[in-house]
Amino acid sequence: MTEPLLSVRGLHAGYGPFQVLHGIDLDVHPGEIVAVLGANGVGKTTLNRTLSGLLAPSAGTIRFDGADLTRADHAAIVRAGLIHVPEGRRVFPNLSVRDNLLLGAYARGRADRGATLERVLTIFPRLRERLAQHAGSMSGGEQQMLAIGRGLMGQPRLLILDEPSLGLSPRLTEDLFSLIATLHQDGLSILLVEQNVVQSLAIARRAFVIEHGHVALSAAAAQLTEDPRLRAAYLGL
Repeated sequence: MTEPLLSVRGLHAGYGPFQVLHGIDLDVHPGEIVAVLGANGVGKTTLNRTLSGLLAPSAGTIRFDGADLTRADHAAIVRAGLIHVPEGRRVFPNLSVRDNLLLGAYARGRADRGATLERVLTIFPRLRERLAQHAGSMSGGEQQMLAIGRGLMGQPRLLILDEPSLGLSPRLTEDLFSLIATLHQDGLSILLVEQNVVQSLAIARRAFVIEHGHVALSAAAAQLTEDPRLRAAYLGL
């Protein structure tokens, strides 16, 4: 197997004296979808914030394509190609769809942003129809398209998707996971951080289950689907 694109070892992080992550180890190899699963409050968002440089770890290492990014700031991590689409979309509501998208190329991909914008609009034709519309007037599903499109504008080498299905209808959730699978087929490496266990395991190659800030389970996605501990805890079986 190739060397990991993202390698996390012994990662500890939290907020002041309150530690949330307790020695997380995980890898993402080039071209993989890796799922990070777990209920609310287990540390998934803290993991994402630490990987993207919004929160400094208290111990451990983060390496991306061989470079040590453990203490790198958010801008340097984006420039390296590790791009985080945050939970809750976080679009700029008073800016147009076009301006939201172009902001995604501010730190990385600015020279090619015209061609990248056209690619994003091909992936999301609904956004093309709404380029001049304020982002805050869009539906939740459209805002999620915009958030992912903005992430793609930075030409990610690894895209972190933080709870992308949160608040979406079952139909839109199904469409979203189909889109994620398509992005992966185009060669994009994805770290998918989700509560939707069934659909995440259906498209991921490998998965990690986090409980109380620890990796409780890790295996190939197909193997985890049959794991009785996961089936009991998350699938009610």
